[in-house]
Amino acid sequence: MSDLQSFLISDLLGAYRRGSITPTQVVDLALARADRAPDRHVWITRRSREELVHHARALEERSVDELPLYGIPFVIKDNIDLADVPTTAGCPAYSYTPPRSAGVVQRLLDAGAIALGKTNLDQFATGLVGARSPYGACRNSFHPEFISGGSSSGSAVAVATGLASFSLGTDTAGSGRVPAAFNNIIGLKPSVGRLSTRGVVPACRSLDCVSIFALTAEDAAAVLCVAQGFDVEDPFSRRLTDRPLTGRRFGVPHGAQLRFFGDEEYARLFDQAIARVESLGGSVVRIDFAPFLDAARLLYDGPWIAERYAALGDFIRRRPEALHPVTREVIESSTDFSAVDAFKGMYRLMALKRAGERAWDLVDVLLTPTAGTVYEIGRVEADPIRLNTNLGYYTNFMNLMDLAGVAVPTGFRTDGLPFGVTLVGRCGTDASLLEWAGRLHRASVQRLGALDLGVPPPSTTEPDAFGLPLRGGFMPIAVCGAHMHGQPLNHQLLERGGRLVKQAKTAARYRLFALPGEPARPGLVRDFNGGGSIEIEVWALRSADLGSFLEDIPAPLGLGKIELESGETVTGFVCESHATHSAREITALGGWRAYLAGSPGRS
Repeated sequence: MSDLQSFLISDLLGAYRRGSITPTQVVDLALARADRAPDRHVWITRRSREELVHHARALEERSVDELPLYGIPFVIKDNIDLADVPTTAGCPAYSYTPPRSAGVVQRLLDAGAIALGKTNLDQFATGLVGARSPYGACRNSFHPEFISGGSSSGSAVAVATGLASFSLGTDTAGSGRVPAAFNNIIGLKPSVGRLSTRGVVPACRSLDCVSIFALTAEDAAAVLCVAQGFDVEDPFSRRLTDRPLTGRRFGVPHGAQLRFFGDEEYARLFDQAIARVESLGGSVVRIDFAPFLDAARLLYDGPWIAERYAALGDFIRRRPEALHPVTREVIESSTDFSAVDAFKGMYRLMALKRAGERAWDLVDVLLTPTAGTVYEIGRVEADPIRLNTNLGYYTNFMNLMDLAGVAVPTGFRTDGLPFGVTLVGRCGTDASLLEWAGRLHRASVQRLGALDLGVPPPSTTEPDAFGLPLRGGFMPIAVCGAHMHGQPLNHQLLERGGRLVKQAKTAARYRLFALPGEPARPGLVRDFNGGGSIEIEVWALRSADLGSFLEDIPAPLGLGKIELESGETVTGFVCESHATHSAREITALGGWRAYLAGSPGRS
């Protein structure tokens, strides 16, 4: 373990490939770190060494190149199910033990990640402070008298202090962004529906997101690539495609619309972050932020608060004494809204979305503080609702407006407490936002979380923030069949150091065929007169390895330009049209995986 510098995903995978560490040793290291850490009220349930080693040894029977998150330790906010581990949602009387993991958790486990345990939160994910929990107020990783931010409090602090490589939180009103800002880490709030919420205790079910905390944007992107995906069992899951950011215009609220609640250092640090964005090539446009602020007020002052009662009403009526007093006060206030109020709220929101489109005509990304200030735990406990409301000033609008966002560390106050901004994009821009977040993060701070580690340089396989060719001698290549992750020929990419960049779809002008012969192979053919949108994967491969890779590709397959649904073009595998004459067309299935799933003996 001598060469292991951190729990960064790239560091761990590198150590596994060199044979200098095993998953069992990482489990023991993670347990030792948790035992030595000061009590910040991070945990609700820690899994036993026996359970963790069982999973680790199963991984050791497999190759690190089989699984994208092989042996990567993570933690889970305790309103998200992990099979056979209690889910409390921060309320012991509510606790239940699920027989299966949440959809998003299972995807991570299947990819080789190791779940260390469940983390503390503002009860029922109601709050942005991290102090509304019977398991104790979670303490900031930089200063124990300050709040950690919430509601995903323990998840953020666990990553910031090096207890896990990444963590899952949830984000309805800012719970995946505010704790990231207060603990100097990346917080991704994906587009609504990109990650399954099956197996998540609802807050506002129509708005809830599973969020990702990581030390770097690159780690968050690696987790997102595995965690995302349509879930037929989740009625709120959506089939989303990546939407690239095509410009560099950053929208910043007019000065009168910025609020820092008396925190002059946060105001100064935001000005510094704006200058940093400009130094990276962004242009700043001042916009009218009023539609977004008005939408934010609907979340708690409008009928959406009633969704929290819809989720918990039966339990509250049976066990009102089991709730934290502030949580009960917030949720019970929702019973004053009627069905008429709900429809009026929907109409108001639609009008605000339309008004907000004027800003999107001017800019590509919104740039705001993640929070206007940070408070001591004692101040929050003395004035819990007003100060919590202040913390949601820049966050509460996002899910109502169907936007994606990434919280990015960008500086420190003179007392050592972190400051961060949020990059906000339209639905589907998650991956592009993370690319920009990585650039801004590296240009702004030198410290990873609360650790004595520096921010690493960009990965040589990192895509440019504007979809330009990959740097460091790598190029993107699209695959649609046996070379995709988990398929029989994927090893040909992995053996050459290939890295999965993203999942995507072609433009709706391609036809897909199952070619005769063994092994089973697809043939992708462009058809300007029809066709459909086909699922693909984009991998990064070293240019120097491309020749040897192509030597393994038999006719009638070859390389050509493939147009993506987003409008981008990428080099990828296409098929000579003559080879499809005796092949079965499977375009209507939408992809090779769907074909395999419906073909006995092929899955």
